[in-house]
Amino acid sequence: MDAPAYPHLFAPLGLGFCTLPNRVLMGSMHTGLEDRSRDYPRLAAYFRERAEGGVGLMVTGGVSPNLVGWLKPFAAKLSWPWEIHKHRIVTSAVHAAGSRICLQILHAGRYGYHPLTVSASGLQAPINPFKPRKLSSWGVERQVSAYVNCARLAREAGYDGVEVMGSEGYLINQFLSARTNLRTDNWGGTPDKRMRFAVEIVRRIREAVGADFILIYRLSMLELVPGGTAWDEIVLQAKAIEAAGATIINTGIGWHESRVPTIATSVPRAAFAGVTAKLKPLVGVPVVATNRINMPEVAEGILARGEADMVSMARPLLADPQWVAKARAGRPERINTCIACNQACLDHAFENKTASCLVNPRACAETDLVYRPSSAPRRIAVVGAGPAGMTCASVAAERGHRVTLFDAAPVIGGQFNLARRIPGKEEFAETLRYFGDALQRHGVEQRLGVRVGADELLAGGFDEIVLATGITPRKVAFPGASHPKVVSYVDVIEGRAAIGASVAVVGAGGIGYDVAEFLVQPPPSPTLDAMRWMADWGVRADFDGPGGLRRPEPEPSSRKVWLLQRSAGKPGARLGKTTGWIHRAALKAKGVVTLGGVEYLGVDDAGLRIRVAGVDTLLPVDSVVVCAGQEPLRALLAPLQAAGKSPHLIGGADVAAELDAKRAIAQGSRLAAAF
Repeated sequence: MDAPAYPHLFAPLGLGFCTLPNRVLMGSMHTGLEDRSRDYPRLAAYFRERAEGGVGLMVTGGVSPNLVGWLKPFAAKLSWPWEIHKHRIVTSAVHAAGSRICLQILHAGRYGYHPLTVSASGLQAPINPFKPRKLSSWGVERQVSAYVNCARLAREAGYDGVEVMGSEGYLINQFLSARTNLRTDNWGGTPDKRMRFAVEIVRRIREAVGADFILIYRLSMLELVPGGTAWDEIVLQAKAIEAAGATIINTGIGWHESRVPTIATSVPRAAFAGVTAKLKPLVGVPVVATNRINMPEVAEGILARGEADMVSMARPLLADPQWVAKARAGRPERINTCIACNQACLDHAFENKTASCLVNPRACAETDLVYRPSSAPRRIAVVGAGPAGMTCASVAAERGHRVTLFDAAPVIGGQFNLARRIPGKEEFAETLRYFGDALQRHGVEQRLGVRVGADELLAGGFDEIVLATGITPRKVAFPGASHPKVVSYVDVIEGRAAIGASVAVVGAGGIGYDVAEFLVQPPPSPTLDAMRWMADWGVRADFDGPGGLRRPEPEPSSRKVWLLQRSAGKPGARLGKTTGWIHRAALKAKGVVTLGGVEYLGVDDAGLRIRVAGVDTLLPVDSVVVCAGQEPLRALLAPLQAAGKSPHLIGGADVAAELDAKRAIAQGSRLAAAF
């Protein structure tokens, strides 16, 4: 079927010895399933589902070529012949579904979280407690040979190619960069010698695997670290890699130790496509744009403008394995869009958990969480159309149940309607669009703007009643809590409360940080301003200069904000593992003052009086915004139980502590799958 809306996205791409059916590359993403042999059937199911969805080419999570290259002890590795058989489970599943897959060869170098790490020089990474051992010249040769051996084994395992990870600050990048390669031998000292490691790896792999094997090289095009590689040297690397035998050059953005966000939801869509476009006319092989490309119109625009030959998406295909098929059918409204929250994918990976997806709990659970058609359809009432309720209602209806969804609000979304108003979280509106379409398509009866009572539910003849009624903000009890200065975060975000020029935010959890950003950032826009974002974070718009960095020039805030936390310790310490630092840095750049160990003495006309470390202080604020937690809304529970019903509690109605959409959506999905 042709897709005239996205003709460039679905144009075949010839590689000489094979032709890819479209321009979508499913980029590498570590799921945690790669690390244990027993999980390879699950990994195969994960890739098979995306292959069936029409992805043109896929890349696995990073696999080390030897023990010293491990990301962590006993992580994924392919260096011995007897490790091949488990990979054949994956490649066979992908080929049976009509797609192709490449193995990513990733040597962690000094990023490895274990004592065996090696690198170009003995420089410890700022994000790792382990100091690497400097490789001898003989040791460098051994690492090159390990890459070649891994590629050869990958071919034997049935992979259609390999991706050599040369970016993000891993071992190859550590050789390429003058900031981490202090060698003066044949592997360092000049640009030509620093790039020799990468070139030899690509050249020798090509010699070992032959001409009819895809060899993707992930090139570090924008390092975003002080003293990083400048553009002219990156171009030299690209040309040398092409000459050595690369089939495709993929774009790598940033190092893991960079202090610039690269894939979080606050990063504008396709913010870094320009650096791929800058390289494209300088090489003869296809180049791949990456990072924050999550919808077909974004991908099509990049390709139509000639900025790249392919687009790489990892998390968007975690969120929706049918992304390609839906785009090809011209139905983008049905795509479950990646909102780049990182909460269930990258956060899980860095916490040694199996990856998943906040908006798609089936990701990496394809063999466990299955939405089979129900053999005995029931009548189900779902009360509350927030994340938990929307999910439960849509999945239950998809399985054939007759579902009625109630909500007192006139629109679906619950707390997501607040989240999408936060600057940098505009993507949350995409989830509401997706569920709005799903509820309608699956025939859910929606009774919105209706505060349903227990009597009506009991009279409705429902077989199952699900309470996804959400939360109510917790009130504070300090003196002056009823003062006109004191307002709820809900009223602030929804625009019902007038906020002054100086504000104290009580509560430094996720909601407190969101509210602080709401108060100091410019109002959200349908599309984030990439140029403004780059100025805020210190990224050169021309992607030139060492690391592509410039002096940050954040837009000043019109408000003075204090963000306060009752508990001792660093505010924001419990934020997401991979995004918390972004929120803390963004607020610091706007001059927000964060305080922990705060005792609230009271509010009066002069402001908020607090005590920190035994010292009393008056904060002369115009407004005090309360973000002090939530309480579950369960008013319907007792009367339903008294009538002999056993309603199901999910989402905030079950656990209200720190609004957790990941848990809410997962609960809704699993409950609906069990009916």
